[in-house]
Amino acid sequence: MDGIHDMGGMHGFGPVPREANEPVFHEAWEGRLYAMRVSTRLADPGNLRQHIERMEPGQYLNSSYYEKWLHAWTQILLANGALTEEELQAREKLLSQEPTAPLPRREDPARARQALGRLRTPQPLQREAEAEPRFHIGDSVSTRHFHPPGHTRLPRYARGKKGVVVSYYGCQDFEDEAPAGSGARVQPLYAVRFAARDLWGESAEPASTVHLDMWESYLETAG
Repeated sequence: MDGIHDMGGMHGFGPVPREANEPVFHEAWEGRLYAMRVSTRLADPGNLRQHIERMEPGQYLNSSYYEKWLHAWTQILLANGALTEEELQAREKLLSQEPTAPLPRREDPARARQALGRLRTPQPLQREAEAEPRFHIGDSVSTRHFHPPGHTRLPRYARGKKGVVVSYYGCQDFEDEAPAGSGARVQPLYAVRFAARDLWGESAEPASTVHLDMWESYLETAG
């Protein structure tokens, strides 16, 4: 999807602010949102990232990291029927009138332990698959030039460019179609090196390179 989220190479947005000693969560609600996300196994129609990428440009640019999560997670809950528009509007009305109204709370220690166990247990990224890699380290490749309507990890600035395969990661979940860990279609995944000048032109730093991870369907043999 070609939207405001794909900002690589764009001008006019100023420097990226850096916060010294930045906390993991700036506000308590961010931690609760993160906990809800990792402890809930609802089907995610369209992937969390796709919901974020469909945000209005102004809303996207003026939202914090976890505000984007909140927007996407609300859409997921509505799509799954876990939350209705009426319930959402009623809660928003209550909080607008009583900002300090108590939050609903339900204790579930077993579920909390399960969620913590998932977080603390390394999850393998490689998947078993019969697919043999089409490309090998040292191969010259070109990225496809396409404009998908959904999520993609191939940024606009790297489409239709030539590079060299420098690493192979095995087969991993193809996240253009579904979130990682969903068991959806897998593809061989590579690291591809691009000369910065091939991406940015004469304004690029001399002799600098950019490495990007690329699923196999992004790539073609360089002509």
